[in-house]
Amino acid sequence: MAGQRRSPTQVDVARQAGVSQATVSLVISGGAASSQVAEATRQAVLDAAEQLGYTVNAVARSLKGGRNRMLGLYTFEPVFPVAQRDFYFPFLLGVEEATAAYGYDLLLFSSATAEGNRRIYAKGVNRLKVADGCVLLGRHLHRDDLAELAKEDFPFVFVGRREVAGVELSYVAADYVGATGELVATLAAQGHRRLAYLQLDDDQEPTRDRAQGFRQGLTEAGIAEDEVIVHTGPVTADLLRDWVRAGVSALLVEPAEDDTAIVEVERAAAGAGVDIPGDCSVVLLGDPPFSDPARREWTRFSVPREDMGREAVRLLLELLDNEDGRPRRTYLACTQITGDSVAPRVTP
Repeated sequence: MAGQRRSPTQVDVARQAGVSQATVSLVISGGAASSQVAEATRQAVLDAAEQLGYTVNAVARSLKGGRNRMLGLYTFEPVFPVAQRDFYFPFLLGVEEATAAYGYDLLLFSSATAEGNRRIYAKGVNRLKVADGCVLLGRHLHRDDLAELAKEDFPFVFVGRREVAGVELSYVAADYVGATGELVATLAAQGHRRLAYLQLDDDQEPTRDRAQGFRQGLTEAGIAEDEVIVHTGPVTADLLRDWVRAGVSALLVEPAEDDTAIVEVERAAAGAGVDIPGDCSVVLLGDPPFSDPARREWTRFSVPREDMGREAVRLLLELLDNEDGRPRRTYLACTQITGDSVAPRVTP
């Protein structure tokens, strides 16, 4: 890892803006006293801070080895209002529980703009630095924000595997590769050789991990890739009917956070007159829809969301306690659920 650069100070900002350090302090504090500073001067200070990459440190950080004993939680997704079965709710539970257990306070960062855009940096200022470190989560992230955090050596752990070119990140991830491979083995053991894999069209890390597990599962089961269909578009009744007529006997469905993927499959099956699992088995590569817990018990794997939140906090505190610069990464196993959506393949 490259040597750490000296962080710009308020003195540097004052010199760049051509004002006193006291003026810089007033502007950066953002308190009521900042209204005493002329607008042109205030803007000059903010511009200088952005040009220099100045970030605000909490008071405790000015003391050698000092901490606020405050951890941050930053989400690239909206988390309010939070229903008990909301997708992100279990992650939040795990983070909150572990933060309290370790004797820290938890600060939630929600920096959405009027346009709904979520960015960590505002005019070059890292808003997370009021905390000792931060847990981050969300699917629709800004990778350049993560690269900047890593560049300034700010401690953070992402919930979920995330990749940024040229940067080694710390994260806790679900073992989608192993869990998906196990479900392929489950289908193969029931005689299913013609499969359709319904994949999200987003090329995110969870999608790539599931795809890797699917390919590994095919290899271990002795199923050639030309025997399967990989589909990323809408699933219609006509399409599903054609697949079943062509010999497809099982579907693997990558779940969407808004439940649309499996709901689409259910509607297509009903429209095509295809019985699940009598005519076609279905496995869900993740948890079932959160919006309707009374639905059928899908054969699937369950992601350890609460455990991932707890482990992210543990890894974050390990980063704070060790200055070796080494990223921390943990994969947690998913739980296989034997539901009622898989049946043995019936030979015509």
